[in-house]
Amino acid sequence: MPVSTLEKLQPIFQDVLDNPNLRIDRSSSALTVPGWDSLAHINLVVAIEHEFKIKFALGELEDLKDVGEMVDLMERKMNSKR
Repeated sequence: MPVSTLEKLQPIFQDVLDNPNLRIDRSSSALTVPGWDSLAHINLVVAIEHEFKIKFALGELEDLKDVGEMVDLMERKMNSKR
């Protein structure tokens, strides 16, 4: 069974937020995840872009409300590259 995008994000969030026990789900957001501030957000975006070989436009990220919306956006970007 292939690993989901959300599962692939788990270690990135754990590394960037320096919390090896962190568990994110589709409803996780900066409001519910300790340490997810504006600087961590930038580091998360850079790490995600690097790991998944995608690029986000600035406007795309402003409207995201939670990890689920980020996963959906990432999957659209990855599917459009195929």
